[in-house]
Amino acid sequence: MKTPLPNGLDDLLVRARPPHGGPPDILRVLHAVHDLCGHIDAQLIPAIAHSQGVTEAEVAGVLSYYPSLNTQAIGRHRVQVCLGETCFANRCDRVVEAIRTKLGIDFGQTTSDGRFTLEPVSCVGNCAVSPSVRIDGALHGRVRPSDVPGLLDHYR
Repeated sequence: MKTPLPNGLDDLLVRARPPHGGPPDILRVLHAVHDLCGHIDAQLIPAIAHSQGVTEAEVAGVLSYYPSLNTQAIGRHRVQVCLGETCFANRCDRVVEAIRTKLGIDFGQTTSDGRFTLEPVSCVGNCAVSPSVRIDGALHGRVRPSDVPGLLDHYR
């Protein structure tokens, strides 16, 4: 039984087919599906593989390599905490604990109301003002545990 595709996905996969004899572009297609659907459900892997003329294992391999491509629905707001060396040296662990306490979730989890998903990030490139937190792409530096409630309340 064929899995029904979300609205617009069928057209996207047709447009994303490589030209005859051309190489597949699995990552580009995965990003496009992620942008359209908000995540990449495992049930979509066969359709993506078929559109690119590759195996499901090849698609799954690319998908598993990039942590920014979610395989589950995420919250409305994506909270990413930098765990890079400089942030770690500047006690990002305290910021992580404050976020965990405020939201009641751990890394890789989404709040029960679907508002926030908490994710670790290896580096956000904001070392000069660490520790850093990125929320929906907005970068916040020199974040202290005491800043967390106000920072998150802004996104409620």
